[in-house]
Amino acid sequence: MGSEALPRGFGSGPERDIDDLPPNDANYTALTPLWFLERAALAQPNRASVVHGPVRYTWADTYRRCRRVASALARRSVGHGSTVAVIAPNVPAVYEAHFGVPMSGAVVNCVNIRLNAETIAFLLDHSVAEVVMVDQEFYTLAEESLRIVAEKKKSAFRPPILIVIGDPTCDSKSLRYALGKGAIEYEEFLKTGDPEFHWKPPKDEWQSIALGYTSGTTSSPKGVVLHHRGAYLMALSVAMVWGMPEGAVYLWTLPMFHCNGWCYTWALAAFCGTSVCLRQVSTKAIYHGIAKQGVTHFCAAPVVLNNLINAPASETFLPLPRVVHVNVAGAAPTPSLLAALSIRGFRVTHTYGLSETYGPSTVCAWKPEWDDLPLEERSRLHCRQGIRYIAMEGLDVVDPKTMAPVPADGKSYGEIVMRGNAVMKGYLKNPKANDEAFAGGWYHSGDLGVKHPDGYIEVKDRMKDIIISGGENISSLEVEKVLYMHPAVLEASVVARADERWGESPCAFVTVKEGAKGSDEASLADDIMKFCRERMPGYWVPKSVIFGPLPKTATGKIKKHELRAKVKELGPLKKSRM
Repeated sequence: MGSEALPRGFGSGPERDIDDLPPNDANYTALTPLWFLERAALAQPNRASVVHGPVRYTWADTYRRCRRVASALARRSVGHGSTVAVIAPNVPAVYEAHFGVPMSGAVVNCVNIRLNAETIAFLLDHSVAEVVMVDQEFYTLAEESLRIVAEKKKSAFRPPILIVIGDPTCDSKSLRYALGKGAIEYEEFLKTGDPEFHWKPPKDEWQSIALGYTSGTTSSPKGVVLHHRGAYLMALSVAMVWGMPEGAVYLWTLPMFHCNGWCYTWALAAFCGTSVCLRQVSTKAIYHGIAKQGVTHFCAAPVVLNNLINAPASETFLPLPRVVHVNVAGAAPTPSLLAALSIRGFRVTHTYGLSETYGPSTVCAWKPEWDDLPLEERSRLHCRQGIRYIAMEGLDVVDPKTMAPVPADGKSYGEIVMRGNAVMKGYLKNPKANDEAFAGGWYHSGDLGVKHPDGYIEVKDRMKDIIISGGENISSLEVEKVLYMHPAVLEASVVARADERWGESPCAFVTVKEGAKGSDEASLADDIMKFCRERMPGYWVPKSVIFGPLPKTATGKIKKHELRAKVKELGPLKKSRM
């Protein structure tokens, strides 16, 4: 964990070298993923770049359309120092914004469509969005958000340019409403731009390319600022780590607004792949994409994959027509989930990361010797978070107070920290949060983990989610792994519940499988507790089990803060036994 040299332009001065040759225009160019699009249009101009329902664009089309976006923005004086907000599901316009907006010099901010108007109003105000591109079905949400901003700013409010994105797969009523309110239709907006626009790459690769906001479950969302250099390196890294080939067909189950689609927005241009847009994720749509559209790769959180393996036969296309590569992140997958996916023919790559690290930045890199292990043991090793990505230079598990690395024994808890080119520039207009996040020269993830003897890390919990019962630490993720092994459990999440005897004890929220619905809940809860008692230490066993659907984010993450609020309403357990 020694101090590495900082890049050119940082620190006290250059290190000694064998020469004094300076960089020049012939041998040094700022890194940016925007060049990937220009190359894709040259290499594969007629290959499908983006497919959405009846809409199909080639790479030549997409390059022209993105230059139109950049040109149209530039003609409206939107460029360096400007932010363009995009509020839309996975449709072609969002993909185009990842290139067209930064080609103008502006920063793209893809907004989570599941946020409420108050939160989006905060984002638009905080980022000073000069342009808002919004899908027709979310126009009223944007309208309400801007009304909130206008009421707050009063005479200081400057309305942004409002562009509505039409979708031929949707009812035209919402589009007509938006146009009636004076919004510019996206295709008409593009017509005002030059398809041969001479865009310029950034002079400095530290220039911001994207802005994304954290969930802000306990406070105002924080704006994560990403730079061109990191986007370039991670776009290549995410594809290389996954073994993504040239011409891959990628299904957009992962929202592009989530960490810029884990940088696959840019990676697909680098590898001349095809984006198959999915406006709404469903198991049937995923299997259809695999069977009918040639999908070879997709990303998803464990919740989405759990639905995939538990889907009724009427929604599936099994056996799979080819090996389908799945990148799982967003939460730790259980060994049972990984085993079930493997049996069905999905080849799973397990990754982990955060918005602050451009999405996934560690991978459980597969070892050939694991091939000979029993399925259960392979899955247990595979559910670890692994080692750093190629573009991430530092990863460790440390004591958060001393910053000393924890022993590589698979038992000693510490905080997972990262450093390198794949770490954000920082939080927008939030120096206090930046000081905390970058303390000690590392990015602090807020996740508790261990380091195994082979150097692979494993996430054990969010620091705020660890359960302390009778002075003992309990990992909610470890308890959840066992719950998912129960034959009646479809989904499970564990949080701390106040306990008058032990301080805290595990409380399990469970969604049961279709065949188990209608069962006596008290008997099923007892059976689940008995099942756990046979497979884990007594103090880990959930002391209460609550049945029902689990609240989730747009990317399939379970909203544990809402579950914690529910147990707070329930009050403490009066009599808890080991």
